[in-house]
Amino acid sequence: MGDGHPECPRRLSAIEDALISRGIFDFVKHIDAPKIDRHSLRLAHKAHYIDTLISQIPGTGYHNIDHDTRLCPDSLEAAYYSAGAGIRAVDGIMAGEFDNAFCAVRPPGHHAEKITSMGFCFFNNAAITALYAIKRYKLRRVVVIDFDAHHGNGTENILGGRFFVRYWSSYQKGLFPFRDENKKPKRNISLHPLNAGAGSDEFRALVGINLIPWLNRYKPQLIILSSGFDAHKDDYMSQLNLTDEDFRWVIEKINDTAKRVCDGRIVSILEGGYNLPALGRCCADQVKILADL
Repeated sequence: MGDGHPECPRRLSAIEDALISRGIFDFVKHIDAPKIDRHSLRLAHKAHYIDTLISQIPGTGYHNIDHDTRLCPDSLEAAYYSAGAGIRAVDGIMAGEFDNAFCAVRPPGHHAEKITSMGFCFFNNAAITALYAIKRYKLRRVVVIDFDAHHGNGTENILGGRFFVRYWSSYQKGLFPFRDENKKPKRNISLHPLNAGAGSDEFRALVGINLIPWLNRYKPQLIILSSGFDAHKDDYMSQLNLTDEDFRWVIEKINDTAKRVCDGRIVSILEGGYNLPALGRCCADQVKILADL
């Protein structure tokens, strides 16, 4: 998206470097994501929206969608692979090829609505993955958990009111995309705004008292994580104060629960996280936990 933009290629390099330095890289299976097909994109996005995006791809330089979201000539090509990663992960899990997956992808997706790009996002990777699993494998209890510092307005927009899927989101109140907290969400949407300055105690209480008991009751057949790490205390994109230990703790809790209720079926998809050292460490920890290393 241009020099100095936080959503940059170095994010994925930081994750790979952390996996290598921790001695994890060679002990997990690496799969190149396929490009998503148009039919799967349309599970979450309107045809005219997809066509409009395609028509806006510049031959050179950038096309600005808004003040912080822009297309370069290869942006949609990258977005096709980013959205395809979750689908490949679902197929592999359902075929018994592997138990779970972490999708190291960019651009992120959880701000992309049915007909709107925003917040660095073009296609909603997590929503597409959930709807694909429901349609292709007839799953009837799919959960999307989003702990990015920013509310996944796109995921709420796409999944709100849908049968067979539930969306649980923690995020910083009053932060982009500035959700109106007085607006009542659909019944399948569970939102948990945290005040600026909140840290380990507030987050762990929310997960331990609300999320984990709810997962045990609902017994999802598949868990999809919108894994954003910009709630980290070192990340300048929010005023939340989570630590490496908090992110390890929440993944351990979700992973342990998944093993009990859905044979460990987790598809984790990268969202935010813009402090590169913290992003690398947290993603490496997550991969290590999911891989039982």
